Amino acid sequence: MTASLLARLKEELAAFGAAHDAQAPSHGQRLLNITPDTGEFLAVLVRATQARRIVEIGTSNGYSTLWLAEAAQPQGGHVTTLERDPAKLAMARENFARGGLSAAITAWQGDAGDWLAAAPAASIDLVFLDAQRAAYVDWWPGLDRLLRPGGLLVVDNAVSHAEEVAGLRARIDATPGYTVSLVPVGKGELLAVKPGGAVLKGS
Repeated sequence: MTASLLARLKEELAAFGAAHDAQAPSHGQRLLNITPDTGEFLAVLVRATQARRIVEIGTSNGYSTLWLAEAAQPQGGHVTTLERDPAKLAMARENFARGGLSAAITAWQGDAGDWLAAAPAASIDLVFLDAQRAAYVDWWPGLDRLLRPGGLLVVDNAVSHAEEVAGLRARIDATPGYTVSLVPVGKGELLAVKPGGAVLKGS
C-alpha cells in the first residue's frame, strides 16, 4: 500500500473509532484509539530512535499499531502487539492486511503479563503501553527487564488518567537511572528512557 492510501486508512480508522465509541454501550466495548497527533508523535519517536524491536500492549483495532509499524519499516523494524480481546484483535488483523503491514506485525492474543514474563531480557527497543492501567504497576518489573539499555517506554493517557498512571510513574521514579518526561500530546504521553544506552563519540 502506498503512503497516501495508508494515510487514508488511518484517517478512516480514526473517524470510525470516534463514531464507534460515541455509541458503545460499555467501556469494554470501546476501541479507545489514540489521537491522530499521538500517532504522529509515536512515528517520530520510532524513527528518531531507529527502533526496530517494538512492543505494543493494547492493540484494540490496530490503529496505533499501523502508526508504529509504518514508522518502523524503513529500518526493517517489527511490531509485536498484545491484546486480550479476540474480537478486537480480529478487527486489527483485518486492518493490518488492508494496510499492507501484516508482515511487519505479530499479533498476540492473551494476558500481557504472561507475555512479559516469557520475553527475553533486554530484547525490546520501544514499548508503547495503552491497556488496562490497573495492571501497569504489576507489569513494571517485566517492562523494565525486557527494555534494552537506552530503550524507551511510552505510556498513553498520562494526563487524561493521571491518577491511574501515578502508580507506574512512582515505580519508574524509584528505579535508578531512568530519564522521564511528560509530554502534553494527545491524552498525555509519559516517556521513560532506560539507563545504560550507547554513548555517541565525537569525530
